[in-house]
Amino acid sequence: MVACHHRYTTVHGRRMFYREAGPPDAPAVVLLHGFPASSFMFRDLIPLLADRYHVVAPDHIGFGFSDAPTVDEFDYTFDALTAHTAELLSQLDIDRYAIYVHDYGAPIGWRLALQDPSAVTAIVTQNGNGYDAGFEPDFWKTVWDYQRSPTPQTEAGIRQALTQDMIKWQYVAGVPDPSLVSPDAWIHDYELVNRPGNDEVQLALFRDYATNAPMYPALHEYLRDTHVPVLATWGRNDPIFGPAGARAFADDVPDAEVHLLDGGHFLLESDVDEVGSLMHDFLDRHQEVTGR
Repeated sequence: MVACHHRYTTVHGRRMFYREAGPPDAPAVVLLHGFPASSFMFRDLIPLLADRYHVVAPDHIGFGFSDAPTVDEFDYTFDALTAHTAELLSQLDIDRYAIYVHDYGAPIGWRLALQDPSAVTAIVTQNGNGYDAGFEPDFWKTVWDYQRSPTPQTEAGIRQALTQDMIKWQYVAGVPDPSLVSPDAWIHDYELVNRPGNDEVQLALFRDYATNAPMYPALHEYLRDTHVPVLATWGRNDPIFGPAGARAFADDVPDAEVHLLDGGHFLLESDVDEVGSLMHDFLDRHQEVTGR
C-alpha cells in the first residue's frame, strides 16, 4: 500500500492543503480538481500512480481543506488560484511535471502551461475543456446568463449548483450504475462548499469563468508549438462537458490519445481503475519527457 501524506503549507499568507505520495525524486504528476470538489476526488487515483510517480494534489483556495477567505479578503479569480498553485509547486521544488486537469482544474492547468511552457511535460485532461466545443448548453445557459447579467434572478439560478441535490447530480448523471458512486463524495463537497461565506466565493468564480474562453487560442497555439503529449480520458455521458470537448484536442495535437469511457463528469468515481491504467501506460511511454 502506497502511503499518502496529507499536508498543509502557507502560500502567499494562506494555508493550502495538499495530498502527496510517491518517491520525491520520481517524475511529478500534479492533479488539479474542479468544482465543487477538492483533492478528495483523487483519493483512489493517487495510489495507482504513486508507485512510480511523485503525485501532488492540492486543494485550491476556497475549496476542500485549504483556506477559504471571504470575497472581501481575497479576489477569487482563476489567475489567483493559478498563482497559489504555482507557488506551492515552487515550494515543493517541482519545476517539471505532468498535469491531470478536471473541470476548474483545466483553466488553472492551461494558465500554468502558458506561463511556463517548459514546465508542463504531459497533459491528462478528464472532462476538462480547452475548446468551445463540448460545452453542453442545457447546463451552461444558466452560467452564461449569470455571467452576462448578474441579477438576483440569474443569481438564483446559479445558486442551485450549490445545493446538495445538484452536487449529487454532477456525480451520478451519466453513470450507468450510480450505486458505484459513494455518497461520501457529494456530501463531502456539499459541506465544504457551503461553509459560511463560501457561496459568494463560488459565485465569484462562476463569473470569472468567462475569462477562460478568450485564453483558448493561446492554449491551442501552445499545444501546436510544443507538441506536448495529450491524453483525454473522458466520461462520454457528462452533461456538462460533452465528448466534443475531448475530440477537439486532436485539432491541435494530431496524436492526442482520446478515450471516451462509459461514465459521467466525475469519472474517477466509477472508472478509476481504467483511468489509472490509461494514465500509467501514457505516462510510462512518455517517461523520457515527463522526467524532472
